[in-house]
Amino acid sequence: MKKIAIVNGVNLGELGTREVNIYGTLEFETYFEMLRQRFPLFELHYFQSNSLTEIVNYLLTNKTMDGFILNPGAYTHQSIVLADTLNTISQKVVEVHISNLFNRETYRRKSLIASACTGTITGFGLKSYDLALFSFMD
Repeated sequence: MKKIAIVNGVNLGELGTREVNIYGTLEFETYFEMLRQRFPLFELHYFQSNSLTEIVNYLLTNKTMDGFILNPGAYTHQSIVLADTLNTISQKVVEVHISNLFNRETYRRKSLIASACTGTITGFGLKSYDLALFSFMD
């Protein structure tokens, strides 16, 4: 059974109440339980933090994970530290975004972490996480 961690960054703990016109009304913890039911062949873990340091430490210290699904929020567009961290770990990392970054403000269209990830999924709402999990199936 593959161990996959979903790591959500800054402000993603506010899903369900934050900009519902973009992110919807469902809290991520509820959606995470739905993912567990839909993907029983994975051992799923969830971590969310608004702290870049905590996210980096989580990625670096969870060496038993087979992969990560990472939605860093705004750190996507501003964190070279996060990109450097992803380049140091051996696990597969799929970058995920709920909204379509390319249909948003200009500054959101550049990901500083994309080149350190296996792939990027953007714009499919919370289903972006489902698509990322499919990428871990052999």
